[in-house]
Amino acid sequence: MNLVNTLEYCSGTLGSGIPEGIGNVVHLIVVAIQVVVPILLIIWGMIDFAKAIIGQDEDKIKAGQKTFLKRLIAAVVVFLVVTIVNLAINLAASVGGEGNDANTAWTCAKELINGH
Repeated sequence: MNLVNTLEYCSGTLGSGIPEGIGNVVHLIVVAIQVVVPILLIIWGMIDFAKAIIGQDEDKIKAGQKTFLKRLIAAVVVFLVVTIVNLAINLAASVGGEGNDANTAWTCAKELINGH
């Protein structure tokens, strides 16, 4: 069974096909990606930058600045990707008519991501 079949089996509520615990785990993973990953990337960038400053070598400082900037951009991208995907799924779930199977699948995806 693939993810699409699982979402369609959900029928719009977690209680009718997907156990509530799975929804909570998925929501926890999404929150962890959105919060923990950018924080870790920033911390690692700061550590690289601090190593370069302690070494007092101009080339290492410039390389540390580049590394820090790359990690900062990666942290922002990770945060925005999760936010944009969440927004897209919420919008897709809110559009559609009654009895629409695709709308039911999007509603289930929304419930999985939001942990409801």
